[in-house]
Amino acid sequence: MTSSTTRFDKARSMLDAATEPAGDPAPSKRRRKVAAAVVRERRSILLVVPVVMLLIIGLGAMLSASSVVSIRETGDHLFYIKRQILWVGLGIIAFVITSRLPYRIYERLAVPIYVLSVAALMATLAFGDVRGGARRWIEVGPITLQPSEFAKLATIIVLAALLVKKGPLLRQLAHFLVPVAVILGTVFALLLLQPDYGTTLLIGGAAFAVMIASAAPLGFLAGVATLGGALAVVGAMASSYRRDRIVGFLDPFADPLDTGHQAVQSLVALGTGGWFGVGLGASRARWSFLPNAHTDFIFAIIGEETGFAGASLVIVLFALFGYIGMRIALRAPDMYGRMLAVGIVAWLSLQALINIGGVVGALPITGVPLPFVSSGGNAMLVNLAAVGILVNIARSTPAAGQRS
Repeated sequence: MTSSTTRFDKARSMLDAATEPAGDPAPSKRRRKVAAAVVRERRSILLVVPVVMLLIIGLGAMLSASSVVSIRETGDHLFYIKRQILWVGLGIIAFVITSRLPYRIYERLAVPIYVLSVAALMATLAFGDVRGGARRWIEVGPITLQPSEFAKLATIIVLAALLVKKGPLLRQLAHFLVPVAVILGTVFALLLLQPDYGTTLLIGGAAFAVMIASAAPLGFLAGVATLGGALAVVGAMASSYRRDRIVGFLDPFADPLDTGHQAVQSLVALGTGGWFGVGLGASRARWSFLPNAHTDFIFAIIGEETGFAGASLVIVLFALFGYIGMRIALRAPDMYGRMLAVGIVAWLSLQALINIGGVVGALPITGVPLPFVSSGGNAMLVNLAAVGILVNIARSTPAAGQRS
């Protein structure tokens, strides 16, 4: 038995023991099937509830946060919220499809999905639009796509498939390190050329979570963590604008009009909100004081308008999503489902942590949006598709005591 299987099966067994009734007589086969179906459906509903609440909160915050920039850029104060509603609708369609599509199909299609994602990143570098000094977007008619969003899910899918296929060979350093380095190195190189350092760090964190869930020895994982941490520090200090962000993080009030401007205005908005906020739609920060109010800093608008209470609710919802998602991962019926679920949960939870941490001044600002809440087209589509995959894994998992 592999070391990873031992680690995670022990955790799953403890979870089953804590939730399975003691001394229950064995029900009939039909009743057991019905009970198992009910449990599976309950897991998926519990996962969807915080996501739906975050979508509702996000649309409400978007209506306020985007109104000023919508008027300034298009003359229509509802432009961005109407676009967001459209993408949420498309995301829901993607969610329905992926929640019904057997998740094991991604294992068979992992390489083509990854190759398409890499091709899209290469096309971005060749034909993409430059905004704010970065080339991250491709215009396809009236639609703007950001291929790095698809790369997040594609990298998790292919890495999980590769590590499952390697199995016991992961105990050999070359079989572990070389393919992992090729997969991640290719994506990282293309992202850093854009440049998109925040997404690079995010994919690295999600990929490491997938490795933890695999059969790779702990010694290899410790080496990857050490090397990855060192490269992250070097990468952060290698660029002047990244160094400025770190300086702004360490002391934003030293230069409140330049390097610390976003951080200072974010803290001002949060501080203005107090315990219960200034009221829905009454944000002052959105009036061009806080840059990117409807995207990277929408959490500050939520904190300003609904106060500590509203901001805390958002944090609790993300924590609930992460907890339920990890329970689904622990109960996954096979190693691929387990690693896929761990990767998706780690990606979305880590992204929320990085975004909120930057807004409240606990972490450097990286420019990653808040999942399910921030304005974003294909990001919303991919995020909801990923949640659909989690739901399918939950529905494919037998209830406690139903495993052979």
